[in-house]
Amino acid sequence: MRIGVLTGGGDCPGLNAVIRAVARRSWANGHDVIGVREGWRGMVEHLFEPLGPAQISGILPRGGTIIGTTRTNPYKVDGGTDKVRAAFEQLDALVAIGGEDTLGVAAKLHEDFASPIVGVPKTSSRAPTTRSASTPRSRSAPRRSTACTRPRSRTTASWSSR
Repeated sequence: MRIGVLTGGGDCPGLNAVIRAVARRSWANGHDVIGVREGWRGMVEHLFEPLGPAQISGILPRGGTIIGTTRTNPYKVDGGTDKVRAAFEQLDALVAIGGEDTLGVAAKLHEDFASPIVGVPKTSSRAPTTRSASTPRSRSAPRRSTACTRPRSRTTASWSSR
């Protein structure tokens, strides 16, 4: 089996660690790993690079991503989804590592075309779901945490004294 791996959206720590984990687990199960360069743009333009032990060795402490990343959305590129579907002729499955936009594209591709994609979230924001439009959202579910963005008043005790 040929398993593709891509990183999408902004760069952040830990992407190489996920790439390494996907590669090592895939090899342990007898699969080949293909790096999709530059995120979803790589799926649109078929920018593939085999990843072997030589490419993965030593990446754990390195920041960023060895395969590159972009904010490309194939649904916003003329003929993008058709090109992504054609890319799956060279891949048996895809691991998409990213935030809300990257995983939203992955979920939509799976929903629209049954594309074999696994999403790995890289952000702590609410990840997209595959619930149907007719399924109501729970009113008790929080929309966004404001714990880090809410200004503290001067009368609030400091964090160190709690």
